[in-house]
Amino acid sequence: MARHLITSALPYINGIKHLGNMVGSMLPADVYSRYLRQRGHDVLYICATDEHGTPAELAAKERGLPVDEFCAQAHDAQKAVYDGFELAFDYFGRSSSPENREITQHFARRLNENGFIEERAIRQVYSPADGRFLPDRYVEGTCPHCGYDKARGDQCENCTRVLDPTDLIDPRSAISGSTDLEVRETKHLFLLQSRLQHEVEEWVARHESEWPQLASSIARKWLTEGLHDRAITRDLDWGVPVPADTWPELAAEGKVFYVWFDAPIEYIGATKEWSDQDTENRDWKSWWYDADSGENPVRYTQFMAKDNVPFHTVMFPATELGVREPWKKVDYVKAFNWLTYYGGKFSTSQKRGVFTDHALEILPADYWRYFLIANAPESDDSSFTWEHFTATVNKDLADTLGNFVNRVLSFSKKRFGEEVPAGSEAGEAEAKLGAEIAGLLAEYESQMEALQFRKAAAALRALWSAGNSYLEEKAPWLEIKTDPEGAALTLRTAMNLIHLYSVVSEPFIPASARAMRSAFALADDTAAWVSADEARALAFLPAGTPFTVPPVLFAKITDEDLESYKERFGGAPE
Repeated sequence: MARHLITSALPYINGIKHLGNMVGSMLPADVYSRYLRQRGHDVLYICATDEHGTPAELAAKERGLPVDEFCAQAHDAQKAVYDGFELAFDYFGRSSSPENREITQHFARRLNENGFIEERAIRQVYSPADGRFLPDRYVEGTCPHCGYDKARGDQCENCTRVLDPTDLIDPRSAISGSTDLEVRETKHLFLLQSRLQHEVEEWVARHESEWPQLASSIARKWLTEGLHDRAITRDLDWGVPVPADTWPELAAEGKVFYVWFDAPIEYIGATKEWSDQDTENRDWKSWWYDADSGENPVRYTQFMAKDNVPFHTVMFPATELGVREPWKKVDYVKAFNWLTYYGGKFSTSQKRGVFTDHALEILPADYWRYFLIANAPESDDSSFTWEHFTATVNKDLADTLGNFVNRVLSFSKKRFGEEVPAGSEAGEAEAKLGAEIAGLLAEYESQMEALQFRKAAAALRALWSAGNSYLEEKAPWLEIKTDPEGAALTLRTAMNLIHLYSVVSEPFIPASARAMRSAFALADDTAAWVSADEARALAFLPAGTPFTVPPVLFAKITDEDLESYKERFGGAPE
């Protein structure tokens, strides 16, 4: 059985992330990791804060803090939010770690030894007002491709085109705002991606048929346009330093590696951070170095939004190929489109949309987890609106699942006491229900295996709906008047459904799954998943099992709530 290595795109350190960031990488990775663990797989889910580069320096400057202190605080703040969302990372590291510095410098040395790094003199933007060269993100201006007037010198946030600072129209310093900019000569290291084009093309060709079309089409577009040699160093005070033993002159000038060179390497670095905490029982290299060999090979799945795809399908693989060592490369790239806010972009820099810390202030994590995955932007961009969110929560969570759990347990407690009733033997209706549940469970498993999250959510919703249909058909509130034993059977069957729901819903709504499961005082309840035979039988809970009625799982969002949310965060654009 393959081991599963899972990573999600590293969130930038400069501020709490919005719902679009959450659904574009970390949340689906968590859902998939949880599912695989339940199915008995060996899983390692790694993520980290991306702490180098201009965003960190600018954010620290804005806060009036040293950059290392700012990053330490911001890492803890982000981790607290992810804990609130119950993201079950095996390790959540930091790209500023000594481990990442060590491995990044090793990669650079090996690339240099193999002839894939070259020192070049280039002309770079210099700001006399700031007294320094400006790295690309320190230069802002108008994108020459789409006209967006807040484009950065490395990439346009609006159209995602990769840029150089000199491409911008009306450029200005992001530090001082000065437009008095000059272009001066300086030296930097370049990764010679052009020499690796053919190897990257062959590698992508071996994998792209398995990837979603979004990921493969972006990778192919970059390769068709041709890989260009790219500078991998910057003039910054914060980052992985260029090693003095290999480039003494550049090291003396304080050059550091470009964040997009060291950030993907942090997947490896964070795994080593994880391993270094328990070296006797954890072997980081078995996950990354020569990981395709042996009896337990690694299957590596990456999760990211579409703007990160080029770096993970082309640039980082080129780096790994150029090192000429057997580092693990991604097998499956799960790419997402964007979640918009009423048709406009969520934006960290412009503070547009719902941010994850504010989301948790309003409602528990499961509300957000379910909505986001059920509406994940897989095939195209999807739009968050408060009206859609409210309708989904009220219909799927409050009415379909929550109400089912509450009315079954409350009615049974009232009529039969606080133990699962025995009732008569299962009949035709229960056999029909069991067959339906087994089929829906197979559909759910199939979609989860295929990483089709919206379809998996639809299958999960259908499982919940099947319980409601059974309850309406049997109507135990009427049945009890003429056939108490039949009503007891109906309620026992429905309670078994609740237990099933508690198991299979865990990847989506872990807190609610725990509440459903803990309602039953079932001795030795170690069920990790539900087999097809168990689903057909619906006999997890023996008669006599004590139970309690949990608090309401999901409160409905009222019209007053909806209006207050729209007032706080804004509704549809004018």
